[in-house]
Amino acid sequence: MSTPTASATAHDVKDLGLVEKGLARIRWAGAQMPVLARIRQQFAQDKPLQGLRLGACLHVTTETANLLLALQAAGAQVAVCASNPLSTQDDVAAALAGEFGIPTFAIKGEDEATYYRHIEAVLATHPQLTMDDGCDLVNVLHTKHAGQLPDVIGGTEETTTGVVRLRAMAKDGALKFPVVAVNEALTKHMFDNRYGTGQSTLDGLIRATNILLAGRTIVVCGYGWCGRGLAQRAHGMGAHVVVTEVDPTRALEALMDGYRVMPLTDAARIADVILTVTGDVNVVDAAHFAVMKDGCIVGNSGHFNDEINIPALERMTKSRRIAREFVEEFNLDDGRRVYLLADGRLLNLAAAEGHPAAVMDMSFANQALAAVWVAQEHTRLEPTVYDVPLAIDREVARLKLESLGVTIDTLSAEQETYLSSWNTGT
Repeated sequence: MSTPTASATAHDVKDLGLVEKGLARIRWAGAQMPVLARIRQQFAQDKPLQGLRLGACLHVTTETANLLLALQAAGAQVAVCASNPLSTQDDVAAALAGEFGIPTFAIKGEDEATYYRHIEAVLATHPQLTMDDGCDLVNVLHTKHAGQLPDVIGGTEETTTGVVRLRAMAKDGALKFPVVAVNEALTKHMFDNRYGTGQSTLDGLIRATNILLAGRTIVVCGYGWCGRGLAQRAHGMGAHVVVTEVDPTRALEALMDGYRVMPLTDAARIADVILTVTGDVNVVDAAHFAVMKDGCIVGNSGHFNDEINIPALERMTKSRRIAREFVEEFNLDDGRRVYLLADGRLLNLAAAEGHPAAVMDMSFANQALAAVWVAQEHTRLEPTVYDVPLAIDREVARLKLESLGVTIDTLSAEQETYLSSWNTGT
């Protein structure tokens, strides 16, 4: 049975008076996203999502706005809410609702009750496709709105944390529709996670604190793609980088990349800054707060603020105050001070603007094409997690190179035959 969507005027944003500012910033980002622009043009002709209701729970930023406009051009009826209470750009939310008629439910700094009320508002549109960043939309859909699940044909997931949650759901038999793990695309995690997170996290750190990085000891917790990028960028700014890991292979890689590697309990004693990018819980814990030197700065660029055990820090604190915007000073019982950035939430989106548009161009090109793929292929897909098809991944890379004016070699017929044969040797 067809379910009506929310009206084009439905929204909960900070201020519609910010529309013009948001429009200017959306256009600026769009100029840095040539791959998504080409896809949007093709979508406008082909209408591959015509009439489908799409519910998105994403960081409401200038780059996301360009993705949503591409999906709208494809014919989808889009509604969006924020995937993090601090990541919304209020002017962008205003433009999406006021200029483009997209039901938008996002306010920077919203409390937890408002955050989940906004997810409920998107689910009230009865989406047939989901687009998530962290799996909160899918989680609420499965736990509180199971009656809607038969109408959902599939979804996509943007980030590592969400993919972890989805794979756990699939393993338990709880996931009821196919989801494409956009994060697993090579043109996503190798570039977005590494170059995007690396640059934008330091951007957030510098905007929040205005500290000089050169000569400082920066501890990077986790050496996945995000950690690699963060360590590389911090080193490039002149910082002394220490990496902490639980995976011996990644720890060895960090060591061979030129970084010091040690347990966090040891690293916390010498750290000027500790940044987490692991996707796990209580990475920075009471034992680490107990040995930090006075003035240590702690922040997180993982999806949830679970990576820093804030309740443990609060129990060790005799007083606290706001030192700067997005910087809270915790005065510990023994007189030491610890500075927590952005309430332990995504530092790059809370205190800065998130990833540069040029790198999100590839991530959101994957999102858009994966949404079309799952919509077209859903009848043959199982309710599990799928990687982005290799053909999509390679096409995104090809389009990115083309937009940059870069050409590469192609295999000759002889070379293709050689690579597919087994009977040629010395």
